[in-house]
Amino acid sequence: MLQTAPKQRKGTTIVSVYLLFRKGDEICLLLRRNTGYNDGRYGLIAGHVEDGEPATAAMIREAHEEAGLILTPDSIQVAHIMHRKTSQDRLGIEIFFECKSWSGQLENKEPHKCEELRFFPLDNLPQNAIFYVVEAIQAVSRGQFYSERGW
Repeated sequence: MLQTAPKQRKGTTIVSVYLLFRKGDEICLLLRRNTGYNDGRYGLIAGHVEDGEPATAAMIREAHEEAGLILTPDSIQVAHIMHRKTSQDRLGIEIFFECKSWSGQLENKEPHKCEELRFFPLDNLPQNAIFYVVEAIQAVSRGQFYSERGW
């Protein structure tokens, strides 16, 4: 009798997009509040990719919804991808985009979820920044395109 390997349970993978929005040697971070996820910590302009939506469209949508930035597919490029296992045993594909150009005025368009938008020096990020966001920023600075976390 042929013995088969035990069937692996398939988990849910969440795809998220993040914007590395820079001004010289500084990067824009937002202070999260009232979201239920990493509140009180600094993160990037970000969000989940919705069903039927490509990652570039999600990044363009999130940048506008959260910060009033108008991006185009030609103005953004993938700078880093992180495959992450979270503490809830969920899998995340985190896509970090850089933006070369934009229009619109940077503003906090979701004050109910964001305490502030603020630029920080890349070499002096706040202590309360989300850990994997800091790791991705550092990876991009090193020219590292891919990383894994939590495995």
